Amino acid sequence: MVKVRIVVDSTADLPADVRERLGIEMVPLKVHFGNETYLDSVTLSSRDFFDKLAAAKEMPTTSQPSPADFVETYKKLLQEPDTAIISIHLSSAFSGTYQSAVLAKSLLEGEPNIHLVDSKSASLGFGMMAIAAAEAAANGAGVEECLELIRDIKERTQLYFLVDTLEYLHKNGRIGRASALFGSLLNIKPILSIDAEEGVIFPVDKVRGSRKAMGRIVDLLREKFGGSEVDVTFVHAKALEGAQEFAGVLKDTFAVRRTAYYELGPVIGTHVGPGTLGVFVTSVKA
Repeated sequence: MVKVRIVVDSTADLPADVRERLGIEMVPLKVHFGNETYLDSVTLSSRDFFDKLAAAKEMPTTSQPSPADFVETYKKLLQEPDTAIISIHLSSAFSGTYQSAVLAKSLLEGEPNIHLVDSKSASLGFGMMAIAAAEAAANGAGVEECLELIRDIKERTQLYFLVDTLEYLHKNGRIGRASALFGSLLNIKPILSIDAEEGVIFPVDKVRGSRKAMGRIVDLLREKFGGSEVDVTFVHAKALEGAQEFAGVLKDTFAVRRTAYYELGPVIGTHVGPGTLGVFVTSVKA
């Protein structure tokens, strides 16, 4: 029987205890503050990152893992007998991380037991896929069953996120079609999402103030999910109170089965900035 192992990069924003519990391997990206280089969520925590960001005179930069980084992880896992790997990564529209994984597979002569997934998402958007696949694998699911589960979760999930400012996305070149909003945001809260097919950020709407933004997101979610039971996953950058407030708003409208809160890691934090709040809503299968 083939044992399925899950690999992610650090932009999945999965805490170490979750990865350890589920046996998920993580390949870190890097964050650069001037001449100082840190491994995302390994040598630099989310909390320390935002403290450094507040004190930094220049915007930090990020870099993807090398193919060799992935080769090392894949080789380690493939030493285990009868093992297959599902490697799930940040949208290829945001980073060359997925391409590094593709090159790593080619360096291993196209190893057939490595299955690569371009999530077309970010943060817990594919972190949730990894959790679900790892849980299924622990219960004996095979590769195809895990891959189908990943596709299913993607189809049942909707993301919206709010940023305090588009400055970080703009300066880091990750703003995509949301650039139309830049420079016109006096007291305006942009509602953004990620296109599930193209994997790029796009603007959904813009309203005045966080409370109105939450209300608008609730309206959008109601259009998609109606009265379905849902799971809600929040990711935030020093915005836990906002996430908890938003959770209360959602519970007033939807049948919420589970609510989870995660912190955005250093790499994603570099590109969206402090105050960012994202909500992933997933319909519960009947």
